[in-house]
Amino acid sequence: MAFTADDRTEITQLISMHGHLCDSGDLDRLEDLFTPDVVYDVSDFGQEPLRGVAACVAAARALGELNPVGHHVTNIVLAEAEAEADAAGDRVHARSKGLGVNADGTVGSVTYEDTVVRTPHGWRISHRTVRAHRTPLGGRL
Repeated sequence: MAFTADDRTEITQLISMHGHLCDSGDLDRLEDLFTPDVVYDVSDFGQEPLRGVAACVAAARALGELNPVGHHVTNIVLAEAEAEADAAGDRVHARSKGLGVNADGTVGSVTYEDTVVRTPHGWRISHRTVRAHRTPLGGRL
């Protein structure tokens, strides 16, 4: 199955929904975004990668008041997986920028690197790596 304009729209909406669900506290709906065995890699923040939707929910609940009050995603770029690796067109690589607004007004910037797969329930993120931005120009000054 080819990667279509409709797929692009669905995947973009999928990535955008992450912030809406987290910011509204609808953590029980994260299965609408992620595969059951998702790997959510937050090692750039000194944490072990989270494995599975339940681990993602538990981590967000444990963070409690330290969660950002606003997750904002932008600059979504999608690319089909290499033809040899995914002949069916069921895997897409996505990169997007994220801004997290904290309750005290501070803001952090990240890049999300996602592997998105087609499932019987629609597109879902199977792997997400969150990379923090800490220096201008990616540290290439």
